[in-house]
Amino acid sequence: MKLGLSDELSMLMESTRRLDCQSDLSASITKLNRNSKLFVIREAPQTLLPKLFKAWKITHLVFERDTDPYAKERDATVIDLAREAGVDVVATRHGRTLYDPDELVKAHGGKPTMSISQVQHAAEKLTVPKPLESPRSLPDPGDLSLDFEQTQPPQEPDINSIQRDGEERSYSSLSGPENDFAVPTMSELGLKPATTPHRGGETNALAALDALIANEHYTTTFSKPETAPTAFSPQSTTLLSPHHHLGSLSVRLLYWRVQEVIQKPSNKPKATHIPTNLIGQLLFRDMYFAAQAALGYPFAQTHNNPTTRFIPWHLPSKIDPHTNLVTGSYTIDSQQAETWFQRWKHGRTGFPWIDALMRQLRLEGWIHHLGRHAVACFLTRGGCYIDWERGAEVFEEWLIDHETSCNSGNWQWLSCTAFYAQFYRCYSPIAFPKKTDPEGEFVKHFVPELGR
Repeated sequence: MKLGLSDELSMLMESTRRLDCQSDLSASITKLNRNSKLFVIREAPQTLLPKLFKAWKITHLVFERDTDPYAKERDATVIDLAREAGVDVVATRHGRTLYDPDELVKAHGGKPTMSISQVQHAAEKLTVPKPLESPRSLPDPGDLSLDFEQTQPPQEPDINSIQRDGEERSYSSLSGPENDFAVPTMSELGLKPATTPHRGGETNALAALDALIANEHYTTTFSKPETAPTAFSPQSTTLLSPHHHLGSLSVRLLYWRVQEVIQKPSNKPKATHIPTNLIGQLLFRDMYFAAQAALGYPFAQTHNNPTTRFIPWHLPSKIDPHTNLVTGSYTIDSQQAETWFQRWKHGRTGFPWIDALMRQLRLEGWIHHLGRHAVACFLTRGGCYIDWERGAEVFEEWLIDHETSCNSGNWQWLSCTAFYAQFYRCYSPIAFPKKTDPEGEFVKHFVPELGR
């Protein structure tokens, strides 16, 4: 099996999990055929594939369709290149969501899905496919010779530069530093060791899924608002979202296995319901994916986004007048707001609960969903009045389960600019954590100077 190395490198902790996933997949392939593995070629697909089509005499191209805006552009380019080379592109299914986001939008009249009820109504016309069984055998790999030069993508901007402590060698050659097509290592990428305890790979994901399903009471009665955002060892939720993001666990596999549990006659009377149960969490994810599929790039910003309310936040994004898209930089309209933003980002606000959450995020790449609610509310309508796009950028940098659609959608929800309008309902940075952690153990763990 062969894989081109994407020209988008993830941030540090996500990179670790992504490499975990690739290494685990490679090992699984080798179990089926000791002569095979995951062959990683270091070049962007837009420039690599046309050369591979010719060099390896490829006749068919199969890949999983992606509805993220960048991915749609990339895939359209690759499909055109394949057709020019006489390569048949096999129609691919979606794989990241319960429903095909494009089909969900179509079933919703071509409009973005802005509520769970809209998703449920549109989904009445669709089905959740059951996952295919894993293959039981694989053929030997074909000719692996590469008789063409590598085309290196632009090296700037390097969004990972702050996370590097070594030379980045991922494009030293097409087949890697050892010329063996191996999965890249953190050393090859020049990245610092990751600090997150959460590891990737399908083996770990399936073990976590089995443990979840084995606990029928938890699976049946799960209700997200009732879980504790202050629980950290272990956490109070499934922590499967990073596996969904990186593809090491199928959302449809989770869906059908949870359905098997909650549909048992003995469990039905006590089962929680959508939107707070486990199925509801997956539907929220589909809601955001479909909303983004309908709007494209503008979904992740306020400017030119027809579903998002404009609020004159501090630190607004700069807009490219030619594309109407955010540039990645922002205007510092208030030095105080910039100071508050940096303190929020690095867990130095002086509010222990907020600081503990932001330090956990930076250390582990993950915080509980209600913790995300608390820090997002604090940064926007609940305290600092800073643009939600600044917070979304920090989450994009640090979250190991980051999805542009879910991240942008959740920040719009919590800032009350879309999806949710009850702006007066705020999370108290003092009273809220006391409900589940009256002794402050969570704060003492992540802000140890307060525990002395």
